[in-house]
Amino acid sequence: MAGESVCGLGDATVCGYPISIFFIVVNEFCERFSYYGMRAVLVLYFKYFLRWDDDFATTIYHTFVALCYLTPILGAIVADSWLGKFKTIVYLSIVYTLGQIVMAISAIHDITDSNKDGIPDNMTFHVALSMVGLILIALGTGGIKPCVAAFGGDQFEDHQEKQRSTFFSIFYLSINAGSLLSTVITPILRAQECGIHTQQKCYPLAFGVPAALMVVALIVFIVGSGMYNKTAPQGNIIVQVCKCIGFAIKNRFRHRAREHPCRTHWMDWAEEKYDKLLIAQVKMVLKVLFLYIPLPMFWALFDQQGSRWTLQATTMDGDFGALIIQPDQMQTVNPILILVLVPIMDSLVYPLISKCKLNFSPLKRMTVGMFLAALAFIAAALVQIQIDQTLPKFPSSTVGQAKFINMVNRTLNINAGPNSFTLESYKRCEGSNVSFYLQFRDIKSKPEQGTNAIRFLNGFGSVLNATVGTLEFGNTITNNMSEYVSVPQGNAQFHIRDNRGQECVYTQKLGFGSSYTLIIPPTFAFGPNCENSIQPVVDIKPNTIHMAWQIPQYFLITAGEVVFSVTGLEFSYSQAPSNMKSVLQAGWLLTVAVGNIIVLIVAEAATLPDQWAEYILFASLLILVCIIFAVMAYFYTYLDPAKIEAEFAHEEPEDKEKRKSLEMAKKDSVEHHKEDRRSSDSSSDEEETKQTKI
Repeated sequence: MAGESVCGLGDATVCGYPISIFFIVVNEFCERFSYYGMRAVLVLYFKYFLRWDDDFATTIYHTFVALCYLTPILGAIVADSWLGKFKTIVYLSIVYTLGQIVMAISAIHDITDSNKDGIPDNMTFHVALSMVGLILIALGTGGIKPCVAAFGGDQFEDHQEKQRSTFFSIFYLSINAGSLLSTVITPILRAQECGIHTQQKCYPLAFGVPAALMVVALIVFIVGSGMYNKTAPQGNIIVQVCKCIGFAIKNRFRHRAREHPCRTHWMDWAEEKYDKLLIAQVKMVLKVLFLYIPLPMFWALFDQQGSRWTLQATTMDGDFGALIIQPDQMQTVNPILILVLVPIMDSLVYPLISKCKLNFSPLKRMTVGMFLAALAFIAAALVQIQIDQTLPKFPSSTVGQAKFINMVNRTLNINAGPNSFTLESYKRCEGSNVSFYLQFRDIKSKPEQGTNAIRFLNGFGSVLNATVGTLEFGNTITNNMSEYVSVPQGNAQFHIRDNRGQECVYTQKLGFGSSYTLIIPPTFAFGPNCENSIQPVVDIKPNTIHMAWQIPQYFLITAGEVVFSVTGLEFSYSQAPSNMKSVLQAGWLLTVAVGNIIVLIVAEAATLPDQWAEYILFASLLILVCIIFAVMAYFYTYLDPAKIEAEFAHEEPEDKEKRKSLEMAKKDSVEHHKEDRRSSDSSSDEEETKQTKI
């Protein structure tokens, strides 16, 4: 029978749970996989595919995240006031799916690569598609965010409180599972090579799999349509609160003259139109929202895990022995640490603090969380200082560089003309009976995405051809250099062949982000020991700072998230009226959006030459905000919403009668005014008729 606790299939239940919730949980898992998977590789897509610099990539990334946290307010209003939760989820999921598909198409470089060199010829087309896709995704994911969990709660009857509570636990577990798996899998997909004409990093696959998961999420949700309990729209409480606040402000403005006595609270000016209970509830909400003002600064730091910290990881060594970590995979540290730290905090840290008789109130916890996030950015700055010391110093546009390579076993004297020291130039080497020219292009930037830029210098007496895997260096003539080829990390085996088919296999261990010139000297000879005569010259050293050094900053910011975010939501719900939890949820999401807006403002406005200085700037701003929040928390008085609501639950009869009589009087006044107007209009018409007749 339905509602029984034993595991059996009833009319619409399994083990006492509505069948419909299983469709909702699967839908949420797929949707979160889709969103976090796409977001995990987004900033690298901006940098390496669209060729944007770090600052602009960071700006667009945080603009997108801000949109994702602004649109939930729109979704809540549409669902509660117009379409209902079910239709809102379906329609916006279609928009969401289209956005993911557009993003996957935008990442296919072969669409505009007419010369088949691996670089899109019409980058404007790819940028336009990307922006359309991101806007659709922001509308979709933000619009359904406030609806899905609430729609799941609607599936339970009043007597199923225990099952409803378990559902929400499973629901949030599916969110974490989806985000964790996606941040592991999509960077692996991105690291693959794919393409029709040329092989490039596989962003279409990295975006395509999340798009496929979103299609699955939509289909699964629609399949369960006949089993859902669909409640009709009943009006949005956010709209009611905004109307009440707006009326209070307008009424106060109308009665700003001195003869009108002041009221205890400015919201009391809404008493002419709204119940005292609603006004009291709005006062409680505003008191909590006032505390939200400093909170965006925390999110400004927290969400840089997907932008600045990911870009930082691209200049680090991801070799963990048998495991090679991609820069965007470091984001998985956050959800893993959340799963570990939440139970530790709840079952060990908080009880221990309580036993020590310390008053670790929710607002104090949030203050500590903000401070931990600031420490995380100080740790990131220290890591960045160490990274900067290992990065190559490239010449400016007005200063050139030259490299002379001696391939003979004697000392050479170098004579260079005044125009020889440029990035693309002839280098003349002169010595006893030696005279030859070399023309080559030196690398001007750190190799991308942790690959290694490799080239060959052929000093051998015949044309040589070199390959590594499927990558080809082409034919290199004597006393000349090949172009740079990007080779992935690991033990690379280079196959060197001459025109007669002789082959030499040379193995070089490659790290992350290095550049080598492999010199084949004039004394080179094919044979068993041929590789011993090949001389590697380091143009750019590999990344030497290990990605493991990012773990402390991830630990600090995740610990800050646990004591800040979880406690903040708990505090907000405990201080909110029973029917206005969604208002504070919207306010909380708004702080995340504003935090991301702060990042893009700082990224564009700050002209700091070094990245570590920007990290210190953000840490300093958060510490300042942390102090302000601590002062605000000190003067905050905790409320008991249930007790306050009980005081206004039964309004005095005379107050109701008084309001009714005022409304009736106002109505009568309006009616009399209309009658007078009609009489006046009638008299005017008669007079006009008379004038016409005359």
